[in-house]
Amino acid sequence: MIIFHNTRCSKSREALDLLEKGNCEIEIRDYLNLPPSKKELKDILTMLKCKPIDIVRKNEPLFIEKYKDKKITDAKWLEILNKNPILIERPIVIDGEKAVIGRPPKLIIDLIKKKKK
Repeated sequence: MIIFHNTRCSKSREALDLLEKGNCEIEIRDYLNLPPSKKELKDILTMLKCKPIDIVRKNEPLFIEKYKDKKITDAKWLEILNKNPILIERPIVIDGEKAVIGRPPKLIIDLIKKKKK
């Protein structure tokens, strides 16, 4: 499993703790320092079955200052998220072809249970 993790985020730490307690093999991706490429973002969005705007942190000051109330295409959002990973909702946990946004972190539990089957 891969977790897009921010150590400063309590929800992200909680999600990582759930994965560790579930004895999952985990790859921790510090996405703020190693942002996902546009292709990776597209793949993640396909797994999540959502659009780029759905994974944008809308309370983030950068979003409010620069992007709130603007009409932005999906392609442009991919570019923005790649260049400004702070705007990506966290944590995102990926298991093969499945992904979930761990907000609340208990959403990850279903992914862990499916892994153990």
